[in-house]
Amino acid sequence: MRITSIPQMFRNVRRGTEIVSVLSKYGLADWLSGTNIDFAKDQLRHRDGEILARLTREARIRLTLTELGPTFIKLGQLLSTRPDLVGKDLATELQQLQSSTPADSPEQVRQTVEAELGQPIEQLFAEFDLTPIASASIGQVHQARLLTGERVVVKVQHAGIEQKVNEDLEVLAGMAQLSENLSEFKPYRPIANLAEMGRTLRRELDFGREERNLLQFASLFGDDETVCIPRPFTDLCTQRVLTMTMVDGLPMSHTAAVDAAGIDREQVARRGAELYLQMIFTHGFYHADPHPGNILLLPGNVIALIDFGMVGRIDERLREDIEEMLLAIVNHDVPMLTRLIKRIGAIPPNLDEAGLANDVADFVGHYSTQALDQFDLSGSLTDMVEIIRRYQITLPTQVAMLIKVLVTLEGTTRLLSAKFSLMELIQPMHRQMVLRRLSPARAAKKLRRLFVELEHLSEVLPQRVMQILEQVQSGKFDVHLDHRGLGPSVNRLVLGMLASALFMGSSLMLAHQVPPHVMHIPYLTEFLGLEKISLLGLSGCTLSLLVGLRLLRAIGKSGHLDQKVSK
Repeated sequence: MRITSIPQMFRNVRRGTEIVSVLSKYGLADWLSGTNIDFAKDQLRHRDGEILARLTREARIRLTLTELGPTFIKLGQLLSTRPDLVGKDLATELQQLQSSTPADSPEQVRQTVEAELGQPIEQLFAEFDLTPIASASIGQVHQARLLTGERVVVKVQHAGIEQKVNEDLEVLAGMAQLSENLSEFKPYRPIANLAEMGRTLRRELDFGREERNLLQFASLFGDDETVCIPRPFTDLCTQRVLTMTMVDGLPMSHTAAVDAAGIDREQVARRGAELYLQMIFTHGFYHADPHPGNILLLPGNVIALIDFGMVGRIDERLREDIEEMLLAIVNHDVPMLTRLIKRIGAIPPNLDEAGLANDVADFVGHYSTQALDQFDLSGSLTDMVEIIRRYQITLPTQVAMLIKVLVTLEGTTRLLSAKFSLMELIQPMHRQMVLRRLSPARAAKKLRRLFVELEHLSEVLPQRVMQILEQVQSGKFDVHLDHRGLGPSVNRLVLGMLASALFMGSSLMLAHQVPPHVMHIPYLTEFLGLEKISLLGLSGCTLSLLVGLRLLRAIGKSGHLDQKVSK
C-alpha cells in the first residue's frame, strides 16, 4: 500500500485516536456478542448505561455513530437513505439517530452573529433571544424580531463545526482508503460513497445554499396560497447565519391539535402528497426531508415546509425512468421493471440476470394482489431496494434519496389519514406523463438540444479529421490499445518462462557438477548418476518445480488463463 493513501489519519492524530478507540470498544462488544462469556459481556457499556454486547449489531452501529459526534451522526442519517448500500435493517435503525448537540453559549452566539453580519445584534434586531429553541448537529435556532417588527428565526452555525467536520472527514478518508482493499468492505465502495456523503455534508454547512433553496421554492410556489415557504432576509444571511420568517404552525403529528384548529386532515394529506409529486415529477426539485417535524399546518389547510438544508434534484431523463418504474409496479410489468432497474443502476459485471428477473417477478406477483387504495408503496419500494442490494446493483444518489422521500412521505401523510394511499395519486399520472412526452414543447426542446450538439460537431469534426490526416501523413499517428483481463495471463506467462529458464540453467549446473557440492546423500547420487551434486543446480531445479506446480494449480482453479486466481 502506498504511503500517500493514509496521510489524513495522521494529520489529525488526536481525533484519529479517539475514533479508533471508540471503534475498538464497539468492535470488541460485537465479538463478545457471539461468545458465551457472560461475565465479560456486561463490562462494556454505552455512556447511557446500555450493555453493548447484548444489543443487535445495527443498534451498536447507531450507538457508535452517536458517541463519535455530530459528523458521524449526519453521515449515519445520510446512510439511512441508502438501504441499497447498508441493507433495510441497518437503514431503519439509523433513522433513529438524533442530532441533539449541546448549544453554544450566549456569548459565542453573539460573537458569531456579529462577526458574520458586521454589526452589533442590537442594531440588527429589535429583539434576539440568545437561548435557542432547538440545537442540532450543525446549527441552532433562535427566535428574534426585526427592527420592522417581523418575527423571524435565526439559524446560527455552531462555532468550530466546519473545522471539526473537515477533520473527521479527513480521518474517514484515510480509513476508507485502507478498507477499500478489504474484501468485506469493497462491495460498499467506501471511497466513492464517503466522497459523495462528504460533499452532501459540506453543502449543509453552507447556509447560503439553504437561502438559495428557499428563494427558488418561493419562486415556484409564490402564487400557491395553499403552500407557505419561509422567506429569507438576504441582508441578514451569510454562510453561517440564516434569517427567515417564523412559521408558527402545528406539527402534523399533533393530530388532536390539528382537529381542534379545524384543519381538514384528509384534504391536507392529499394536498401535501400532490405538492410533493408536483415538486418531483414536474419541477425535478423537491424538499428532501418530509418527516413530520418539517411539515407544519396553518389555518385554512395551508401546508408550510421548513428546513431546506437537504433538497433533491433529478434531471428529465431520470425523472422519466422513475415514473416508468412506479407505473411498472402498478401495472405489474415485470420485463419493463427489470429493464429499468438495470438501466438506472450500475450493474456488476457478473450480474445474475435470470435470478434478478425471477425475483422481480415474485416481487410484482406479491404486490399485484393489493388493491390500489390499499397499496403499500413504502413496503414495495423497500422490498425492491432489498432486491437491488442483493444483486449488488448500485443506485444513483438521486434515486436512493427519492425512494427515501417517497417512503417517508407516505408514512407522514398516513399520520393524518390512515386510509391514504400515495399510489392512488401516482397511477392517474400516466396520462399526464404520456401527454408531456408527446407535447410539442418537449419535442422542440429535444430538437433544439440536438441542433446545438450537431452544430458543435460540425465545427470540431473537420479540424479533428485534418489533425488525424496530418498525423498519418507525418508518421506520428499512434493507436493505443487497452488490453483488459490480460494481466493474470501475462504474469503467468512471464513466471512460466522464468521457471523454464531456471530449470534449464540449473540442469546444466547439475550436469557440469558446478561447485559448491552437497555432501554425499544415499540413493540421490545413484538416482541422478552423478558423483558430485551441485548445490546451486539442485536448489534451482527444486525451486523451478515448485513454481511450475504453483502455476498448474492456479490454472486449474481459475479454469482459464485470462482470469484471476480465485481466492
